[in-house]
Amino acid sequence: MKKEQITWGIIGCGDVTEKKSGPAFNKVRNSQLLAVMRRDGKKAADYARRHQVPLWYDDVNQLLLNSEINAIYIATPPSSHLEYAIKALKHGKAVYIEKPVTLNADEATCLAAAVEQYQGKLVVAHYRRQLPMFLKIKEIITQGVIGDIRLVDLRLWQSRSPDLVTQDPSNWRTNPAISGGGYFFDLSPHQLDLMLYFFGKPLSYSGFSQVQNPHNNDFADQTIGTILFDHKIVFNGSWNFNVSKSDNVDTCEVIGELGSLKFSIFGNKITLKGCEGEREIFFTHPENIQHPMIDNTVNYFLGKGTNPSSIEEAVTLMQMIDTFAVVYH
Repeated sequence: MKKEQITWGIIGCGDVTEKKSGPAFNKVRNSQLLAVMRRDGKKAADYARRHQVPLWYDDVNQLLLNSEINAIYIATPPSSHLEYAIKALKHGKAVYIEKPVTLNADEATCLAAAVEQYQGKLVVAHYRRQLPMFLKIKEIITQGVIGDIRLVDLRLWQSRSPDLVTQDPSNWRTNPAISGGGYFFDLSPHQLDLMLYFFGKPLSYSGFSQVQNPHNNDFADQTIGTILFDHKIVFNGSWNFNVSKSDNVDTCEVIGELGSLKFSIFGNKITLKGCEGEREIFFTHPENIQHPMIDNTVNYFLGKGTNPSSIEEAVTLMQMIDTFAVVYH
């Protein structure tokens, strides 16, 4: 790999790459987006034209054979993540891969083995880790501003068509063969990864899912999960995608001995409560929300920093998701 610059190719230039990630590859120092690939050549060509990307492909093998490209961003649905990531690693490319990292924990374990086998570098796109809002939350927790943590309570309740999910005509997020599961598999990786980031590797966890909507048996619409972290920190999570829009909830509350933190994983505000009262801290997310994570990823690929989100952590995350996703009958 060239050590002076990371030259990128994107596999799967769909919705997530339009604003959240794609433009950031040319905004980060020592980074350039050279090529994009999509099986639909017309859509790949259109993306390249609109975003001024020099090259486009409709064949992943042709993309990977380009010797100028030394890093690959995999932004396809999860069902093809493992295949494309291993191909990229075999070609000596570094990999930045969307979440969920794979369909399940077994695939994630296979991917971790491939990273080791090919002595490659891989970063999972859990980009909230690098947003100022969540860096601030971690700082508040680590510095003991609210004292020793007693309890974490997370609730994500949405209607059958969640506002938080990109509405795609194919609706692949509710096809377990493509997504791994339903909306829980799409949204919970953001949330549960932050719990790992804040509190470290879990000591134990348990949970279950169930289908509450009698008209849909393709995927579970309710999930409950409990995690025990070190220092006797207990996490309780509740996900439901079968409520009225008027009852939509997206909250996470971290309760300590001296106060509490309340925030939305998909929002931009922290409410800090303590003995001196309550205050709100607002944040403006970057125009391209993955920009800070891509910046850190480039530094890691260039040997100038540590891995901001490793495959080993993603394996633990997928093991928790698989455990919580077991459907209770």
